[in-house]
Amino acid sequence: MSVPGRLVRLAGPGDAAVVGRLLFDFNTEFESPTPSADEFAGRFTRLLAGDDVLVVLAESDGEPTGFAYLTLRPTPYGDGPLAQLEELYVVPAFRDGGIGTALLTQAVDEVLDRDAIEMHINVDEIDTDTRRFYERLGFTNIEPGEDYRMLCYLREL
Repeated sequence: MSVPGRLVRLAGPGDAAVVGRLLFDFNTEFESPTPSADEFAGRFTRLLAGDDVLVVLAESDGEPTGFAYLTLRPTPYGDGPLAQLEELYVVPAFRDGGIGTALLTQAVDEVLDRDAIEMHINVDEIDTDTRRFYERLGFTNIEPGEDYRMLCYLREL
């Protein structure tokens, strides 16, 4: 998406503090338990040095405005990996301006460049606005050829 002053790019280990702060802000906004921004930054420094974690970072006039955090994992169902969109966040003051769409579009392009065969996204059922956003961009919670919803199960370890 080409908007003057706006940049959407792949983050590297040098962006770990910015990404850590954005993830901390995301969790704080939605009242989720969260490590500190510094803890996240340390983890992202390590994660972003590998090839199985991607972060797409949005900036407006040099200010971070959002990010998409993705992981890649191998699968026996294809020659490429499965991609998981772990988090997508846009700073509240910058919402409704196309940044989320730009982040997700770039994220899809990045995982396609790595030969990913599918992208998975978990969304809370009650979060209808977010579900509508992903559906507008071609995602569905019904597996192709089926007529029932897919569910995600979780267990803390």
